[in-house]
Amino acid sequence: MAGTLLILTSLVAQRPFRQYPGREYNDFPLPRDYQDKAEWVFARLMYPPAMYGGRGFGRGRFGGGDWTQGYSSWTTDYPRSDRHFSEAMRRLTRVHSRSAEQPVNLDEGEAYDWPFLYAVEVGHWQLTEAQAKALREFVERGGFFMCDDFHGTGEWAIFEASMRRVFPDRPIVDLDSKDAIFHTIYDLDDRYQVPGAQYIRSGRTYEFDGFEAKWRGIYDDHGRLIVAICHNMDLGDSWEHADNPEYAEKYSALGIRIGINYVVYSMTH
Repeated sequence: MAGTLLILTSLVAQRPFRQYPGREYNDFPLPRDYQDKAEWVFARLMYPPAMYGGRGFGRGRFGGGDWTQGYSSWTTDYPRSDRHFSEAMRRLTRVHSRSAEQPVNLDEGEAYDWPFLYAVEVGHWQLTEAQAKALREFVERGGFFMCDDFHGTGEWAIFEASMRRVFPDRPIVDLDSKDAIFHTIYDLDDRYQVPGAQYIRSGRTYEFDGFEAKWRGIYDDHGRLIVAICHNMDLGDSWEHADNPEYAEKYSALGIRIGINYVVYSMTH
């Protein structure tokens, strides 16, 4: 019920579209419906990067710039990944979806406009106490948080340090294949590791010591999944490179199906 109320409220309260310079794209075509009010919008979390990430970089990799102005870890794959996935939502479901994403800054109190929130490369984030509190409140009011594209034990430790401040009293658990989130639209019992675009060069599906894909999450007191954690995989790249013939179609196919299941679950549970 809380999730439904958030969705209905968001149709009225959605803030205007905005965009920032990304790490990889700065002139990606803007869809015609970028200002439409829609039932669902891909909301991308903006966050401050850690000083030292699991890959040995953080704020310094981006020249010590202001993360609130883009060109930071949170802009990885942005906006190509977001718009490809939004197009998949439009084509493969009946959910009224806007084709352009919305960057969301927790410090500005706007998360409640967008009930589904996605974060990339969370092995490089460093939430402030205020941001951790805001993310918890967003989820407890009925929002759904999905994070993706971080690999190995080093990046897990950095991710967990912030997530434990968000939910110090809720365990992170492995998701069972029987969980409803894997059966909302597609039955996804037989999942496999979805690699990043590095697979094109390396032929490896893993990065660092992240040899095995982990589908994890956090539940509320009623058994509803409220946080979906995609560790040792890169769904964002599978969406970003869905039109790249060098990237294997089977990975984009699974990545899109997982994402759609997560979105539909968030809107119906």
